[in-house]
Amino acid sequence: MVGLPLSGWRIELEITGRCQLNCVHCYADSGPTGDQGTMTADDWSTLITEAAAAGASGIQFIGGEPTLHPQFTELLQHAIGTALKVEVFSNLVHVREEWWELFGYPNVSLAFSYYSDHTAEHSAITGRANSHARTKENVAEAVRRGIALRAGIVEIVDGQRVRQARAELAAMGVMNARIDRVRGAGRETLARPDVSQLCGGCGINKAAIGTNGDVWPCVLSRFMVAGNVKATPLAEILYGRRWRELVASVPVKRSGCNPDSDGNDCSPAETLVDPY
Repeated sequence: MVGLPLSGWRIELEITGRCQLNCVHCYADSGPTGDQGTMTADDWSTLITEAAAAGASGIQFIGGEPTLHPQFTELLQHAIGTALKVEVFSNLVHVREEWWELFGYPNVSLAFSYYSDHTAEHSAITGRANSHARTKENVAEAVRRGIALRAGIVEIVDGQRVRQARAELAAMGVMNARIDRVRGAGRETLARPDVSQLCGGCGINKAAIGTNGDVWPCVLSRFMVAGNVKATPLAEILYGRRWRELVASVPVKRSGCNPDSDGNDCSPAETLVDPY
């Protein structure tokens, strides 16, 4: 049977479509005009509790920029209280002082996107002139504080300085940085969604929830809706027939896939991985 195990699975929570940046390739098509959708803070809190009770081992807050959700602090505190492993995937353009303390909890880690060691190239991709400097500043602060940190470097244009970006991060103390190719999703394509663009690990030990409560095998497979948590309990969706059919329809990963090698079709750089 294709589906999630009884324990040890992870959940990606796309809590907002709003972001300070307007990245040219954004798979979620998020930006400054994005919103929170129909999921309320209470809905997310209930979902986090349900996921913990159903055997989840970890959750990831993602967006958009998750820290822009009006109740981000409360949601993160609630997740920390469940003792689940928590990852916040942020652009690290702006970090409030109160968040640094929460990011420092033993079960919390940070992930972020990075594109180049050149300010102009990085900013051309993010659509914001000062994004490179501000992200670097907060990466340095996270390293100084000893916060678990990983980077996702997405190669979008020919000749992009992705390996130099990884070397720059390593020099700053970020050793967990993976390079991935851009996927044919979101702003990257106007074509009909195609399962061939997925990594092959969609729905395997993980699930994603969108701002309106839709459940997907991962954040990149948002065109594959298994159900909606506002209408059906999460566990019922994840062990249902529709979920199994969707997961089975995704081409399986290549054998011997190495998630640390460059240019492969392993899990996308944004995907939740265990940093512990």
